Amino acid sequence: MANVSVYNIEGKKVGDMELNDAVFGVEVNEHLVHMAVVSQLANNRQGTQSAKTRSEVSGGGRKPWRQKGTGHARQGSTRAPQWAGGGVVFAPKPRDYSFKMNKKEKNLAIKSALTSKVAAEKLIVVDSIKFDDIKTKNMVAVLDNLKVNKALVVLNDNDKNVVLSARNIANVKTASTGTINVYDILKYDSLIVTKDAVATIEEVYA
Repeated sequence: MANVSVYNIEGKKVGDMELNDAVFGVEVNEHLVHMAVVSQLANNRQGTQSAKTRSEVSGGGRKPWRQKGTGHARQGSTRAPQWAGGGVVFAPKPRDYSFKMNKKEKNLAIKSALTSKVAAEKLIVVDSIKFDDIKTKNMVAVLDNLKVNKALVVLNDNDKNVVLSARNIANVKTASTGTINVYDILKYDSLIVTKDAVATIEEVYA
């Protein structure tokens, strides 16, 4: 099992913790990680883009000139794509870009992403993160103490004071154990996880 240090919010080491290899020590499946990222980005697309084809733009019902004898190329409508004001060739239409991954694939993708963070020594475990009030400087101090800049902070519960204290910091995002995803894990340089959150993640994904 991988062994990681546990820190407090002052950045001081307070102990060690063994991580479950079934979650944090799996063989990284790059294909599933890629699929999970593409799936999440695709599912976020609105799919509302739309343009009109030549059959939908107004006008152009009459043939602009006779077929032969004018010296012009033959034309059937002033709303053909090559005309100004004409329709769009293969115009985009509203569509659903989403696609599904099955549960086992999603879980393995998350475990692969978590394993990659452990291997890169970018997983930081803290004993707990608690603030008495909502202040951005509280979270900034924690990040400075842990020597972290761009981070995803995973909490076992959505502590309002912690979430709101981190909300205005660029390159920092908070998430609960139930909302972690592959895209966010990979997007942020460091992954800060509380001890309780680690236990919950191991319980869910082991």
